[in-house]
Amino acid sequence: MSSPSTAPRLRIFLADDQAVLRQGLKTVLRQEGFEVVGEASDGHAAIKMCHTLRPEIAILDIGMPLLNGIDAAREIHKGCPQTKIILLTMYTEGSYVLASLRAGITGYVLKSNPFASLVEAIKAVAKGETYLSSGVSKTIVKAYLSNPGLPADPLSLRERQVLQLVAEGKNMKEVGSVLGISARTAETHRARIMKKLSIFNVAGLVRYALQHGLIIERETGSDGNNGSRGSRGSRGSRKASKN
Repeated sequence: MSSPSTAPRLRIFLADDQAVLRQGLKTVLRQEGFEVVGEASDGHAAIKMCHTLRPEIAILDIGMPLLNGIDAAREIHKGCPQTKIILLTMYTEGSYVLASLRAGITGYVLKSNPFASLVEAIKAVAKGETYLSSGVSKTIVKAYLSNPGLPADPLSLRERQVLQLVAEGKNMKEVGSVLGISARTAETHRARIMKKLSIFNVAGLVRYALQHGLIIERETGSDGNNGSRGSRGSRGSRKASKN
């Protein structure tokens, strides 16, 4: 590890729904000489706290409840353009990487990589560079950078927020409560989403949300047991995981 006396005192914010992981990251980052100024367990809280704390670096997980890390990154980037954003995740799929780049992230670090790679990413993005972990397809990134005409997301940010909450199993009253809108307005958003996507049932919306990284599918181990990362899917899947 670097000596705390020589490491830059960068102000860092952490967002991950696993408290144990956040605690571990805080401990090691502080040992490296960084200052951890705050933490959150969901995307909405991350946005609010970043707008208040104005950290130099925000480290976000992708698969957070209420609002995923990619959409949270988009909002943080919009409200706090000086905050550099690193996604710390297990996902190497091109769809996640491309969506992250579109959202304005400057670092993409895999959880399977050594902790030193996160430190490298922090130092790189602090200098204005872009950092991508080994294991992330550079071919996909080059294709993105060379093709600015990629089709835009058909959904607005608000519609993506509603879609994630619907896919997590929330009803319209609950969606409205989370987003600070009425249940009727939430229902209007859902109807607009269905029309735009030509999907007219909740199961289809859940599939779309999974395919586009709005919720994360539960991993299944080789023994058939669920992995440690929970799905951000329907209520039914969450209840089943408890049995």
